[in-house]
Amino acid sequence: VQLQASGGGLVQAGDSLRLSCAASGRTFSTYHMAWFRQAPGKEREFVASITRAASSAYYADSVMGRFTISRDNPKNTMYLQMSSLKPEDTAVYYCGARLSAWGEGRMWNEYGYWGQGTLVTVSS
Repeated sequence: VQLQASGGGLVQAGDSLRLSCAASGRTFSTYHMAWFRQAPGKEREFVASITRAASSAYYADSVMGRFTISRDNPKNTMYLQMSSLKPEDTAVYYCGARLSAWGEGRMWNEYGYWGQGTLVTVSS
């Protein structure tokens, strides 16, 4: 599967933004999906994940209640709706795909497919 993330940009604290991850190739609905992010000088960290049929979603504590992950399998697209953005949300956001159904998918090395990343900058 090939992934392409989009939707990043420069916003102010408190604003909202929606990221998209478009997939092509093998059937999108066979993959568990996730968003990770990487801030300058920091390691890539888990943001949210969603199961194949969107029956379950998991979030990092830092984004719980502010971000919502979703997917539209017929459109081969995953989304991350971000609200109440904070300067500490500034990072490059990556979408990932995995075939394994084990666990909640919080580790980046569980994912074998990645998009190119989209930059989100939140100014104070």
